[in-house]
Amino acid sequence: MEPNGKKYWFPAKRYGWGWGVPNCWQGWTVMGIWLVLLVAGGTPLLIANIVAFIIYVILLSVLLTFICWLKGEPPSWRWGKK
Repeated sequence: MEPNGKKYWFPAKRYGWGWGVPNCWQGWTVMGIWLVLLVAGGTPLLIANIVAFIIYVILLSVLLTFICWLKGEPPSWRWGKK
């Protein structure tokens, strides 16, 4: 939980660095939209131009990482429970 009582959309992973599986509907919605954009936008690009597809996937991944950074628990290296 954040200090102001709001819930993180993406909790930190127990082991390693980064975020785990979403823990609320907002996080799952973000993941669902990301997946729909990846499949719906990526399929035509993959057929037409592999370079455009790679750029598209990188842009979507950067956007997802930015949202996780804003709405997720602060990332740090973790070794399990403290």
